[in-house]
Order: sequence, then C-alpha cells, then structure tokens
Amino acid sequence: LIGYYVPNVETVLDAAKFADVSLPIAIGLLVMMYPVFCRIKYEELGELFKGKFMRNQILFSLVVNWIIAPLFMVALAWMTLPDLPDYRSGVILVGVARCIAMVLIWNQLAGGNQEFCAVTVAVNSLLQIVLYGPLAYFYVVIVGKGTAFHIDMWIIVRSVLIYMGIPLLAGFLTRWTLRRYEWYNKTFVPVVGKLSLLALLYVIVVMFALQGHEIVNDIGNVLRTAVPLILYFVAIFIGVLWWCLATKVPYDIAVPQCFTAASNNFELAIAVAVGTYGVKSKEALAATIGPLIEVPMLLLLVYVIKFVRDRWYPSQLSVQSGSEKNDTASIAATPAQTPRTSLNEQRPATKMTQEQSIKKAMKKTVQANIINMSLI
Repeated sequence: LIGYYVPNVETVLDAAKFADVSLPIAIGLLVMMYPVFCRIKYEELGELFKGKFMRNQILFSLVVNWIIAPLFMVALAWMTLPDLPDYRSGVILVGVARCIAMVLIWNQLAGGNQEFCAVTVAVNSLLQIVLYGPLAYFYVVIVGKGTAFHIDMWIIVRSVLIYMGIPLLAGFLTRWTLRRYEWYNKTFVPVVGKLSLLALLYVIVVMFALQGHEIVNDIGNVLRTAVPLILYFVAIFIGVLWWCLATKVPYDIAVPQCFTAASNNFELAIAVAVGTYGVKSKEALAATIGPLIEVPMLLLLVYVIKFVRDRWYPSQLSVQSGSEKNDTASIAATPAQTPRTSLNEQRPATKMTQEQSIKKAMKKTVQANIINMSLI
C-alpha cells in the first residue's frame, strides 16, 4: 500500500545503492544476518563427529538439506510455475538456501535439542558460503537453460559473500572477543537477537514498498507463487518426521531435523535475488513471498509436531546428556523427557526407579510380617 499510494517512495528508497542493491535494503539484510552468527558456538564445532550417532544425524541432515530438499523445491517450482520463469527462479533461490536463523526459534518452541540445532546451523552456515553459489547457478542457469537467465556465477557468489560473509565474520569476531564475559549469552545475545526479526520486518516493508505496483497489478501470479512454497514446507516436514519415527530418532533430535529440512534461509534468498536480478525484479518479489508463507506455516508445524509427540512419539526416547556413554554426543535433552536412554540404545527404559524399588521392598516386608504373625 505504501508503494502503491505514496508518491516517489520507490525513487527515494532506490536512490543510493551498495553492490547494485538499494542501500536501505542492504543495511537491513546485513543487520538481519548478524545476530544469527553471534549465536553460533564456533568453539564447539570440534565436538560434532565424536559420536557415531551424531555423525549419522549430521550426515542425514546434510543429505536432506543439500541434495533432497533443493531438488524437491526445483521439481515443485517447475510443476506449479512452468509458464512463470521469473517467479520460478525466485522460488528456486529460496529452496537452495538452507535455514540458519529462524530454525533456532522453531526448535525452541517445539522443545528440540538446542545444542544439536546450533551445531547443525553452524555446519549449514559454513557450507552455505561454499555451496549456495554453485547450486543456485546450476539450478537457475544450467537447469533453466533456454529461458531468459543470463547471469554470471560471480554475481551470485558475490552476493553470498557480502550478505553471509560479512555478518559471519562480524559474528565470529564478536563472539570470539566477548564470549568470555558472562553477560554475553545472558544479555548481549538476547538483545541483539531481537534485531534480526526487526530487520526482517523492515526489509519486507521496504521491499513491498518498492514492489507495490507489481504486487497489486500481478496479484494472481503472486498467489500462484505461494503454492510450491506451501507444498514444500508440508511435504519435507512430514517426510523427515516419518523417517525419524521409523528409525526411532529421539524426539529432541527429530525436532531440529524436521525444522532444518523444512526451513529456508529467506534472508539469503532475498539478498541474492535482489543483488542478481534487481530489487524490482519478479525474482526478488518471489523470494520476498517466502517469509510471508514460511513463518505462519512453520508456526503451525510447531503445534503439529507437539501433537505427534503427545499422541504417537515414545516419550521415553530422548537424548542422555553427559559423557558417560562412549558413543553418545554431549548434548542436553529437554528437561520434560524422562526417563532417558542413551543414543545407542534408543529404547524405552525398563528399569524401575529408586522410589518404585523402595515401595516394592516395603510391600514385601509388610507381607512377610503378616505371614509371620499368622504363623505365630
């Protein structure tokens, strides 16, 4: 509405540029990414592959996130948007970008293991610098050959390096410098973390202001663009959840697996779409639709996975923290899930608690006394 009714707003917002991107949007994108990288525990990356179970889970996450999920999004984009190549490219850019931000929030709301989620996010963050550019180029330019996609691979890589490399370096230096102080995790990270959501809202408002006329004049295609996104979020989430149930993956590990696979780094997708095609492009508009669909969908899926946990998930199946098990990663389980089993066992506990043992012993003692009294 701002872009459609306020005169000259597009000219004002697009007056100054940084790396071919509107300066207000570029600043918003960098601010949006910075808090995420301040949260990552870079010092704990060495603990990733110490346990076999953790190695298998990380490997599964990588396969889903970097092979299955992007291919599935590409297939959905071609199936639902065969006649809209510009919107299709924007959707593909969203599908290739793996989530490194909002998944931490969804994981917390659903009661997932925060530490496992954090290390998964850390791995995806590092891999995204290396893999996003080549994958985006492959799916958009090579697979989409014959359409009007004539972009240099360096343009995509440059966008990734700017909108991920800069906040990654800033977040790493911030954590490395300040993490020794107690207030860093208790005060600094929560306060800075709020900037990410505010910056996201700011970017969406600015981009929709710049796209006001295009949205109003092309509302039908905008709604069509939402179709592959909705199908993707639901199908990938249910597929990974089914696999976790079938293989008896603990609930607090299944949660980050599901949300990491179903979520996308729409901040990066928006940045690349804007930097590659321009802020007023249909590709950028399609990428902007991503968070408008993803946020309510994944919030709904938080309630879905909680419903599944209460109805069908083995409540005893959780992760045991600590290092007493040789093959168990040092990750903390959610407090509500007891009793706990090791990752190797992954079976409901069968031993009685100490309180039950005491009660049973007292009951036997009373019975024995009654028998003795009757004999006397």
